[in-house]
Amino acid sequence: MLKFILKRKILVGLVAVLVLLVGSYSMLNVDKELMPSFEMDMAYVEVRAGDMAAIEVERTITTPLEQSIQGIEGVEEVTSTTAVGHSSLMVMIEEGKGNEVSNEIDSITHSTTSDIAGIDEVISGQVGSTSESYEFFMDISNGDMNEMTAFAQDILEPRLEELKEVRDVSLAGIQEHEMIVSFKRDEIAKRGLDVMQIQTIIQQSNSEATLGEFSDEKDAPSLRWDTKLESKQEIENLQIPTDSGFISLKDVADISLQPLKSSSTVWKNGTKDFIFVQIGRVPDVTQIDMADAVRQEVEKIEDEGLVKGFELNEMVAQADYVQESIDGVTNNILIGGIIAIVILLLFLRNVRATLIVGISIPTSILLTFISMWLLNYSFNILTLIGLGLGIGMMVDSSIVILESIYRKKEQGLKGMQAVLKGTEEVATAVIASMLTTIVVFLPIGLMGGEMGEFMILLSVVVAATLISSVIVSFTVIPSLSEKFLKLGKKKHVKENGFFIKGYSKLVGWVVKKKRNSIAILILFGVIFVSSLLLVPKIPMTVMPDVFNRYTEVLIDLETGISASEKEEVIQKLDETLSEVDDVETNYIMDNGGIVYAIINMTKGDDITKEQKDVNEDILSSLRDLQDEYPIEGVQGAMDAGSGYPVQVNITGESYEQLQSLAANFVSELEKVEGIVGISNSVEKTSVEQVIELKEAEIEKAGLSPVQIRQFIEQSYMNEIVGEVSNNDKKVPLRLKWDKEMNKQETLLNETIPTNDGDKKLSAFVELKSVEAPNEISHSDGERYVTISADIKDADLGTINREVTKVIDNFETPTGYDVEVAGDIEEQQELMQDMILILGIAIFLVYLVMAVQFNHLAHPIIVMSIIPMTIVGVILGLFITQHELNMMSGVGVIMLIGIVLNNAILLIDRINQLRKEGYEANVAVVEAGKNRIRPIFMTTLTTVGGMLPLALASGTSGNYQAPMATAIISGLLFATFITLLLIPAVYRIFHALGNGLTGKGKRKRNKNAENLSEEIAS
Repeated sequence: MLKFILKRKILVGLVAVLVLLVGSYSMLNVDKELMPSFEMDMAYVEVRAGDMAAIEVERTITTPLEQSIQGIEGVEEVTSTTAVGHSSLMVMIEEGKGNEVSNEIDSITHSTTSDIAGIDEVISGQVGSTSESYEFFMDISNGDMNEMTAFAQDILEPRLEELKEVRDVSLAGIQEHEMIVSFKRDEIAKRGLDVMQIQTIIQQSNSEATLGEFSDEKDAPSLRWDTKLESKQEIENLQIPTDSGFISLKDVADISLQPLKSSSTVWKNGTKDFIFVQIGRVPDVTQIDMADAVRQEVEKIEDEGLVKGFELNEMVAQADYVQESIDGVTNNILIGGIIAIVILLLFLRNVRATLIVGISIPTSILLTFISMWLLNYSFNILTLIGLGLGIGMMVDSSIVILESIYRKKEQGLKGMQAVLKGTEEVATAVIASMLTTIVVFLPIGLMGGEMGEFMILLSVVVAATLISSVIVSFTVIPSLSEKFLKLGKKKHVKENGFFIKGYSKLVGWVVKKKRNSIAILILFGVIFVSSLLLVPKIPMTVMPDVFNRYTEVLIDLETGISASEKEEVIQKLDETLSEVDDVETNYIMDNGGIVYAIINMTKGDDITKEQKDVNEDILSSLRDLQDEYPIEGVQGAMDAGSGYPVQVNITGESYEQLQSLAANFVSELEKVEGIVGISNSVEKTSVEQVIELKEAEIEKAGLSPVQIRQFIEQSYMNEIVGEVSNNDKKVPLRLKWDKEMNKQETLLNETIPTNDGDKKLSAFVELKSVEAPNEISHSDGERYVTISADIKDADLGTINREVTKVIDNFETPTGYDVEVAGDIEEQQELMQDMILILGIAIFLVYLVMAVQFNHLAHPIIVMSIIPMTIVGVILGLFITQHELNMMSGVGVIMLIGIVLNNAILLIDRINQLRKEGYEANVAVVEAGKNRIRPIFMTTLTTVGGMLPLALASGTSGNYQAPMATAIISGLLFATFITLLLIPAVYRIFHALGNGLTGKGKRKRNKNAENLSEEIAS
């Protein structure tokens, strides 16, 4: 095949041009996004039931739903949270069955809840993909709300939605109005009117309906009733019947058009007087293209002078982070490629040889782009890291083949003969190296969930890069090397340098006697065991943060706080955030019991602190508010874990027992240093006033309990009963009382008509205070309470060990269990997955090498380097204090494939020399001399290519650095160890082989004796 390629160099050249064209097209058409998007196999159910008590919601709604859903085939896990008037279920579904099972859940949910009284709304469906609905955010602020609303609705929204890149525009916080009919309690009572009858009159007067049809007439016209209310005056003049005749509605109610309090639940720097604009893109457009189109249109709007008396500001544009990430990794790839080429030039000292390998880099990258395009992968933070990692390994195959051809030419072989012999000598090693590097990724597919999806994406890109580089190394490199690769004129044969002579003597000593080899093994064994002592001193987490001068924070508020208390908390949050150095703007969103803060930080020359420090300052300052304000906890929303860093669930049946256990566990957890902001879900209770009827008094007054309930319900009337026209716009029509029942005393003093005249409500009812749970959680139908906490000045690994000790020493009654959840659970599962993947990867590597070498012992010799690789990783992470997380873990798995390449090169050459008749010890020394140059070249080019990633900062720096550091430190350490460890292990295996077969010494032929003497001299 190689001869075929060498005889048809024109074909190779034309294919390379085709790769250039298609690769360039692919690069321009691949989508660009911050994080990859994929569908999730999850479903949700939301049920709203007015003000029903949580314990009642659990009994009548949550439990029946759980039982129904758990019986569906394909459902793996059901978790639920029950609160006052609300039940929320999250369903985990078997992989690949998300759509099918979600539809069945939707059907069963509606059939199960159809007969349950008190339910207002039922929503269910499949959890969407990780791609966000909106990716570009703006605000309109610092102006009159009416003017800003008109601009947003009449100019900004329609013009942006006309852009072909924009899917839709969402506006929140626009100034809205409502028509309010405020009933006068005294007038209603004085005239003896029933407010419910008045409500019915209003609704019937503001309606349109088809009443019938004239079927016998031509075209069978329908008979339509249309009495829609068109103005405030029409509402005021509505006629209400009374005992003394008709009156106007305005006689018993005040009618007014009033501005709504901002419908937005977003605050900007403490105020709601702004409009929040969210912009979504169409599917076939990149975030960057949409952002460019939006910015150009906004610039046109400003140039036309349409932004007057207010400001139109960008809030967050995901495209900027995508672009920053792409630019950062692209620069790292370019720098890494330059470093690799410089290293080649220093080793080969041949411009033509360096140029040949240099050509292979862009060709391999373009082949990878074609693969990504065909697989419908996007440029995102993970695929770009994959490309960045691949750049370091991309030239390895080309270097090994070119160096072998170069050496054959140095030995005097010419043209095609040098290419064929050089390529043939290393072909087995190159293919084995590629396969061992790729097969380590196969077990990553066993990792489920989002993490598995992410890692498969990264793995495929790295594998595509390696396969592309091998294809190039067996086609482009030989084609160019035959005639283009020329050596400088040499007057004499080059002698081995000082380094190679010294190395040969050292290896000769190692393999001379078995005890020397054993001593080397013991030394390295001690180094390996000692390095494990450093593991606890390495910071650990699940996934790294994204540092892009932007962060998001979740603030968990106490349940049941009033609107005024929430407003006070939000103002304090704004005040606190504005005092944090490098915080530029903050947007706070109210999402019920959770407040969500989006924080933009200073950029460029205005930066005074690293983002990691700013993040810590933000969390620390907000947690300091917990003692004075109704804040349960504070955590980073962009942390990759599924909740608080520390989360422990206590499961059991009795609510009282769970309360007691939770209180005891919290007291133990408080003793752990580094744990802060402990909250307990079972503590979240609120006071309810339960109505107790005085039945004897009710009966005596000629009333019924139903009438008492209706009277109380009417006292809290505040509802929308339709829409009316106002200046050609529809506004809601709301009915309410002129005074609100915001105190117990006010309600109890209300008078109710009886047979004996009006009497106070207090004569028939009394209120009793009870503590009711605000939140009840289930996992697969079993009750549990959650203890959550955050961490400060400590890493997740250390806290994990401490919390595990607390759980092990905590005693629980029979039927009650304590187990970790949240980030700790995820970290433990991650470590288990990584160990399993590591084990399978090692076996697959052994399998590939056993087949390649056709020998069971040689792969073991090669793989003896793996423990030493781990030592290098531990040292690298310890010295740099980079985190041991998912990314560095994947780096370790990749490293297994990479570091074996050097050992494979060495063993492959030893085997070739043994077949030529060399004695084992001599073959080991000679193979080391032959392979030391390509080993150092491939190692240093890989390290050089990845060095910019290890030193990277910015958006993707925190993702790249731990992985690149693990690979660089492990590879460098393993390379130097390989050159001594592999000879030592080979020597021991050879000695064992001789002992087992009963041979004292191997026979050597005359040619081998002469070569041995020459080497020894």
